[in-house]
Amino acid sequence: MRIDRRKALTLLGLGAATPAAAQSSTVSFRHGVASGDPRPDRVILWTRITPEKPGADIAYVWRLNPVDRRAGGAKRGSGVTGPSRDYTVKVDATGLDAGRAYTFEFEAAGVKSPMGRTRTLPKGATQDVVLAVASCSLFPNGYFNAYQAIADAPRIDAVLHLGDYIYEYGGPGTYGMDSPVAAERPHDPPREIVSLDDYRRRHAQYKTDPSLQAAHAKAPWIVVWDDHETANDSFSMGAQNHTPGAEGDWTARKAAALKAYFEWMPIREPASGGLAEAAMRSFDFGDLASLIMIETRLTARDQQVTLDGDAPEVDGKRDLTKLKAKLADPKRRMMGDKQEVWVAAELARSVKAGHAWQVIGNEVVMAHVMYPSPKKELTAEQYAAIPASAQRRVQRYEQAAALGLPAGLDMWDGYPVDRERVYGLFRKTGARPIVLSGDSHAFWANELHDASGQRVACEFGTTGITSPGAGELSPGINAGDLIAKANKDVVFNDQVSKGYVLLTLTRNEARADMVAVSTITSKTFETKVVKSFKARPEGKGVSALSEV
Repeated sequence: MRIDRRKALTLLGLGAATPAAAQSSTVSFRHGVASGDPRPDRVILWTRITPEKPGADIAYVWRLNPVDRRAGGAKRGSGVTGPSRDYTVKVDATGLDAGRAYTFEFEAAGVKSPMGRTRTLPKGATQDVVLAVASCSLFPNGYFNAYQAIADAPRIDAVLHLGDYIYEYGGPGTYGMDSPVAAERPHDPPREIVSLDDYRRRHAQYKTDPSLQAAHAKAPWIVVWDDHETANDSFSMGAQNHTPGAEGDWTARKAAALKAYFEWMPIREPASGGLAEAAMRSFDFGDLASLIMIETRLTARDQQVTLDGDAPEVDGKRDLTKLKAKLADPKRRMMGDKQEVWVAAELARSVKAGHAWQVIGNEVVMAHVMYPSPKKELTAEQYAAIPASAQRRVQRYEQAAALGLPAGLDMWDGYPVDRERVYGLFRKTGARPIVLSGDSHAFWANELHDASGQRVACEFGTTGITSPGAGELSPGINAGDLIAKANKDVVFNDQVSKGYVLLTLTRNEARADMVAVSTITSKTFETKVVKSFKARPEGKGVSALSEV
């Protein structure tokens, strides 16, 4: 954000006379503080200043101090915010020391913000890195206990959020409103969001949550959107949950959603005209790992294939010819040429630099996942014990399995040719890829195989903070168990737990602890590690996963 220094000094009373409106207004910091996009020499600092009477610009100062209190390194500055950016503040604090922890705060009109903690990226020899990986927080569906668990963790170097930070739904009967706590946490505004003001209000509501604020204050965040930051099942030219005409032009809605996103999230500001492309960026954690953030929603993604749209049922039968032809079409893209070239260059650069790992920050599950047949995967006794309440879901599984189609046509399975291109980049560059994925509301430990059956990467998927997964088919039978049994790529899947993935990287090991919270419908909760898996470097690739 550009800062007009003269205007800032004026509003702070350090230049010309301070305007009466700025002198008399009171402010608050209702949405906490955050930091993000760390580099060895800089980090983004964020807050939102809420004026008692909106309208006038507000001046602020910011302060950043090293935690170690060694001489030197403190920074401070000033700026102005106002209604044009919804009173959000974003500072790119530069001239910092690599691998150093800092506290930071803001002040406006004599009021101080809460204090946050952040850290720059290390340079050179780096022993280990600890990342929290999160996704999918549906406000009405439960308390953000998993965010609180991240805030309470003994060490987090950075939080990686892979999308669905907000949801666009709203109103009675909408997604999540059947939760026991939904009446306490209805979406604001209480309807689907479409306009810039709507998206701003929704971001503001989420950031009033104290557990989310605590997680933001814990460590710097590295974020990317998935679909619900705009609309469900979005792609470059539209979305499943967007009705042209009734909800206006898609391009305008997308632009409004992204403007609010960049205002309210601790992500570095985009270059002019490059809103969507600004999600594509990389981060080096010393000589240990490169984190390569990809964007698979809004820049190049073609519309998803759907069963009803591409293989409608006629007289009880479906003709899958058209659908399968679309899946095999090399022209259908998930990322596009520009991003593919960039990813290839980043992988090659990281390998050449001697990094032990190339971590891919990726919105949706990359593994090949087919629907399981409960009748095939369960014993006769288990199948007979499935309650009536789950019978309709079981029948959907059986019907989908009989069709022989992937479980997630919105995931990389819906773009298999593009996925093979990515796998080819992994092989060509000799990368050791750890793919991190969100979106699915389930824990995953996957070994990724290309079309020839060669293992090219491993994947750890994080479950939702609160968003519901497939759950249990019957008491004690996690739907994820059936998915893992039915799929070569899937080593472990949990469709019940809510939480986050704790990823610890060393030169010899990548370990994923799947941390679950005991409940999302009570503010009192416990955490436990559901499963832990590790991979090791193996030649020009990664080893098979082993349970810890």
